[in-house]
Amino acid sequence: MSVTPCGFTRTPDQGLARLRWSGAGWASDARPPEAPQAPPASTRTQPPDIAALRPLRGLEVDWPDGPVALDDVLRLAAAGVPLTAAHAPAWVPADLAALLTDRSWLAHEPDGTVRCLADLRREEHSVRLRRLAHRPAATPSVSVVMATKRPELVHGALAQIARQRGAEVEVVLGLHGVPYESVRRAVEDLPLPVAWKEMPAEVPFGTVLNEAAALAGGHHLAKWDDDDWYGPDHLADLVMALTYSGADVTGTSGEFFYLEPLRATIRRSAFASGAAYRSEVWSDHVAGGTILVSREDFRRIGGFPAQPRAVDRDFLKAATEAGASTYRTHGLGYVLRRGLSGAHTWQLPLAHFLKVATSQWHGFRPSLLMEHGTNAQVEAA
Repeated sequence: MSVTPCGFTRTPDQGLARLRWSGAGWASDARPPEAPQAPPASTRTQPPDIAALRPLRGLEVDWPDGPVALDDVLRLAAAGVPLTAAHAPAWVPADLAALLTDRSWLAHEPDGTVRCLADLRREEHSVRLRRLAHRPAATPSVSVVMATKRPELVHGALAQIARQRGAEVEVVLGLHGVPYESVRRAVEDLPLPVAWKEMPAEVPFGTVLNEAAALAGGHHLAKWDDDDWYGPDHLADLVMALTYSGADVTGTSGEFFYLEPLRATIRRSAFASGAAYRSEVWSDHVAGGTILVSREDFRRIGGFPAQPRAVDRDFLKAATEAGASTYRTHGLGYVLRRGLSGAHTWQLPLAHFLKVATSQWHGFRPSLLMEHGTNAQVEAA
């Protein structure tokens, strides 16, 4: 059974435990839950020893006197178990040592009003460890598929695509009632391959996406929304999740929203409105602006439905009906923009997002994984 972050617990109910070298291998002194409960069906894919560590805030590493094998430490990192150490011996690889000794995520105690922030910092640390442990042997190729009818947003969207790391990226644009001349400057400024196709405004949105996807040459297709925000490791994280899960389709959870009219950022509860929005689970739902699928599976599923709205939802439904599996990874590298409901194909009132929020901040306050210039303000929220 492979080790993955599947089943990661956002809010642990135990503190730190110790991870020690026993002479024969690494072992923790974590106590088992007093009343163990069966994990959700969507997470029952982990070895028992990993499942037993999920309630922990993390593991503190106690180093032996001399060099030992680190395979089990990397195995825990691959599972997303938060690991930390007060120091790291010289024989520990520098990249692993840097992550283990970065204890900034422990600065917030998981109690009182800062519980949500402590949990967020812990999850960010977990994601960094996952990236190290699941580092790919080869750079994946990804075609970013974006349909737009708002030329004023294209420059910002392309700039975010240009800063993607860990992937060989090309862009395919579906210009939906938009002449190429209105986006030419933005396209010419992009240091990546770009292909585009102009289509009339009356063509259904799903058809525009499909016509753009037909120009793609990458192994994977990634849907991109022109008005949302994406962290620099967004594509690499999606490919990583697709690889370690073995799924056919992946995407993120829709957790962070910027409510533009209110100038506020919210993080949605993992169990908002009775529906699960957990990450690192098998699910038939992911955030529509983050769908990633191989070109081969995209064709097998039949592409996006040729309709003006709900193309993401119905694509995922068609994927399930075609026997494709879908895995939902973390949503810390993605922020959805929401204005007045009439401005989006997904129409929900702003009050809905406030109702399901577990955290609220004034201004634009994404996860630190977004590497946005205003992230420092989150610490003061």
